[in-house]
Amino acid sequence: MSKSKSELESEKKLAAETVARWIPDGARIGIGSGTTSAYFIRVLGRRVRDEHMQISGIATSKASEELARSEGIPLLEPARGLTLDFTVDGADELTPELYLIKGGGGKLFREKVIASASRFLLVIADSSKPVEVLGAMPLPVEVVPFALPWVEDRILRLGAAPVLRKNNGAPYLTDQNNWILDCKFPSIPDPHSVAAQLKSIPGILEHGLFLDYAKMAVVADDKRVSLLRTNRAPENAASLSSMPPLL
Repeated sequence: MSKSKSELESEKKLAAETVARWIPDGARIGIGSGTTSAYFIRVLGRRVRDEHMQISGIATSKASEELARSEGIPLLEPARGLTLDFTVDGADELTPELYLIKGGGGKLFREKVIASASRFLLVIADSSKPVEVLGAMPLPVEVVPFALPWVEDRILRLGAAPVLRKNNGAPYLTDQNNWILDCKFPSIPDPHSVAAQLKSIPGILEHGLFLDYAKMAVVADDKRVSLLRTNRAPENAASLSSMPPLL
């Protein structure tokens, strides 16, 4: 039985609050985008104000950057040699291997840049996000506008149906002023192969397959909050007072 929007919103908030409690003083983190990340940013901002935490971060979108700044979270600029301790971000789909589809909100390029500049990605999600195989939703692909028709031809040959994302009748613009193709595959059982083929197409800036970035995920389902790690049984995340080690 599918859950209501309010039930899913409560789960997003619960997952975000759980992880926000784990953030250690002095951490330098990637700050994700989307509705679940917005809950995380607000709780983290309260900790910064109430506990005088010395943390800093880089946001994965202009919207998250504005929200983090309004919450009093100090922001960093990209810099050579900077490795973030981790990134906290949401996902649109999440498999048991912690393979992800991201980009439903159109922020996938900066999300991937920040994830790659971090030691690992920690996903926060509601119960609608876990899937066995990726591809129930269309895969977002950020495209340079000039190359759009040739990119569409190549994606069709991969077996997907690309649809240009619109906003009020005009092409949706990313933070980089590019366009998004939402590409519906029948399913994506071999995401590494699809990622490699998409990466080889000139005109694609980035795609929404996030593979081997996530090392942990916190998923809320009603009042239960589970910590997921690859090759391990789910754990009770609510019982943890701090972030567990990767291994």
